Amino acid sequence: MIDPAADLLPEGLEDRLPQSTATAARIERAALAVLDAHGYDRVRPPLIEFLQSMASRMDGVKTRKLFRFVDPRSLRTLALRSDMTPQIGRIAATGLAGKARPLRLCYAGQVVRIAGEQLDPRRENLQLGAELIGRDTAAAAAEIVELAIASLEAAGAKGISVDFTLPDLVDTLAAEELPLAPGQVDAVRRELDAKDAAGLREKGGEAYVPLLYASGPFAEAIGKLARIDAGGALASRIDALRRIAARVEGRARLTLDPVERHGFEYQTWFGFSLYAEGVRGTLGRGGTYLIGGSDEPATGFSLYPEELVDAVKAEEPARPAVFLPLGHDPAQAAGLRAQGWRTVAALEETDDARALGCSHRLEGGEASAL
Repeated sequence: MIDPAADLLPEGLEDRLPQSTATAARIERAALAVLDAHGYDRVRPPLIEFLQSMASRMDGVKTRKLFRFVDPRSLRTLALRSDMTPQIGRIAATGLAGKARPLRLCYAGQVVRIAGEQLDPRRENLQLGAELIGRDTAAAAAEIVELAIASLEAAGAKGISVDFTLPDLVDTLAAEELPLAPGQVDAVRRELDAKDAAGLREKGGEAYVPLLYASGPFAEAIGKLARIDAGGALASRIDALRRIAARVEGRARLTLDPVERHGFEYQTWFGFSLYAEGVRGTLGRGGTYLIGGSDEPATGFSLYPEELVDAVKAEEPARPAVFLPLGHDPAQAAGLRAQGWRTVAALEETDDARALGCSHRLEGGEASAL
């Protein structure tokens, strides 16, 4: 007797069956086609690297989330990637170090992590995205935000929302306009992350409380933030946010939460999160950062479209297929495939065209609808 538990998959892992696999493949192709059309060249880093090399370029990324094991050849510790972004940085800093900047790269591949999270138990994800390397400007950030939206549109996402944030907000204000003692900065940052006004006051961050309310629809929130920034320490950032928003106005719903830092541990002055109607959780994130090891500025985004796959797979149209009866002409079948048809060949007389998912049948050299 077969043990019913023998075929169970580990927690957080799953099989993709034909319909969802077809949807995932279409989403990947569509997004990469958008990026290719805008001049982003695809690279493909390996799934496994030396842990030391990977960790050195993973500022803000927790290496304890990595699957690790010993390479039997080198006897060094290897790791499965949990994020492709540091790998793209390594490629830019090594194999493509001599290429002209800005360097535009895109990628797609699987990433894994040791454990999922409460709201996202998945441990294996498809990650795809783009990195614009060598520029840290509002124009570069606007291009990346626009491409992220365009990629989601091509993938079939509806009701796209983009939430902007300023990851270095506390550091910038603490250094000039709203000074804090060195020991207070982390405490104030934590209370802002928790959206805790009372906690802010207890930690000596009374002046930072208004920032909690400078969030919401972009046009309103950016005005509130500008009024709070009476001293102008954030003037360049506010201007950059307005320029980015103007570039994508009408393409997505824009919001601003200037104190949000979750998921933006290694971003510098700008970050954004992506959402879509009918899709649970965050679809992706992006922003500005420095490449670990070389400190070259870069701007990019990553999408994790597995939840989008689940949301739209029911709408994935079935591809038409032609049933090839026993004794069919191979040349005619090859001609159909050259025209873009899928063909399904009968192996026995009892094979049923409809049961095998076919929409047509080869008759008289032509594809006839069933």
